[in-house]
Amino acid sequence: MSTGAGGALPPLAVYMHLPWCLQRCGYCDFNAHALRGELPAWAYQAALARELRRQAPAALGRRVCSVFIGGGTPSLFPPAVIGELLGDLDAVLGLEPGAEITLEANPGASETARLRGFRGAGVTRLSLGVQSLDDTLLARLGRIHDAAAAREAVAEARTAGFTGVNVDLMYGLPGQEVAGAEADVAAAIELGVDHLSHYQLTIEPDTPFGRRPPPGLPGEETLLAMEAACRQRLAAAGLERYEVSAFARAGQRSAHNLGYWTFGDYLGLGAGAAGKLTGLDGRVRRTRQRRSPQRWMGVAGSDQAEVESIELTPGEQAFEVLLNGLRLLEGIPEDLLQARSGCDRQALRAWLAPLYERGWLISEKGRIRASAVGYEMLDTLLLELLPGPPAATGGRPSAKGDNALN
Repeated sequence: MSTGAGGALPPLAVYMHLPWCLQRCGYCDFNAHALRGELPAWAYQAALARELRRQAPAALGRRVCSVFIGGGTPSLFPPAVIGELLGDLDAVLGLEPGAEITLEANPGASETARLRGFRGAGVTRLSLGVQSLDDTLLARLGRIHDAAAAREAVAEARTAGFTGVNVDLMYGLPGQEVAGAEADVAAAIELGVDHLSHYQLTIEPDTPFGRRPPPGLPGEETLLAMEAACRQRLAAAGLERYEVSAFARAGQRSAHNLGYWTFGDYLGLGAGAAGKLTGLDGRVRRTRQRRSPQRWMGVAGSDQAEVESIELTPGEQAFEVLLNGLRLLEGIPEDLLQARSGCDRQALRAWLAPLYERGWLISEKGRIRASAVGYEMLDTLLLELLPGPPAATGGRPSAKGDNALN
């Protein structure tokens, strides 16, 4: 299927947001809500089914190549509900054979029988929110699990039949030293995980940590030393860094997240979920759903479920392709930048020329990637690319459209 921009439509993924958790953490700025009373699992499933049918025409006949079920803590939902959600997707849009289907789970909110149920429902990959394997640091973060529960969760995932297991691990925690960050990584490696999302704790303004930062946060030099030591340990263990904060064993890269980073399309379903869709004319529209779970459930399946819809200009599209694609160590094909943005190749090259001259970008074998220097200062590099190619500017870039990546 072609677009008006002269290229094929991007592959299609689906993000489903299940917003409830047992306890909201002090650093969390996701649309997560501490559960009060009974989980409205089946009512929420019905609302998701209604919203899926409303958005289905925007898929333009494409089948779904990956699914990410995030939250909150989606593993609080019964496996039967997850199976129903995936059955709805397959019935309405169709799932590609071998589609990657990821479910987020937290240690302490899962056990072998439940995980087997998720595996039987069609989930192929688990993403476990471990964050640390140090009990003292977990307590400082306000996590409800301990290190033993985290280790048990990984073992139970293996017993349940999962071969794709991601662990989320943070560094730069309150009171953490370089040796502690490296010990966390070493402990995760010992668990035999297939994929590690390793990222720095960030203090967001509209969170309890933002309003009252915890004492003992590491300084910049310590953070850089942590990052370097952990990268070295991961590389030695065969976990290859392929994106800013993603490390994987051979064959275990996240297909869903690669879709984000190569500017693929995705339907956003659920309270607060973001979506990104390309039309037949090649123009990209970003959407966002109503945040309140109860209000969203009341209007799901109608236009009122969507509270934001922004159409990007070609210049914004070009910027966003690189905003995402330069996170990958190998970068992206130049042809993909042109196809996803709809911009003229010469205009794109002129736009990027100053960064090539500074040695921040490299073009080789038809791909564009950040140099070693550029990759270490990626935020600064991206600021230099605003507002987009000179011949295609207009409007504003949307740098925060994606759902949580794990």
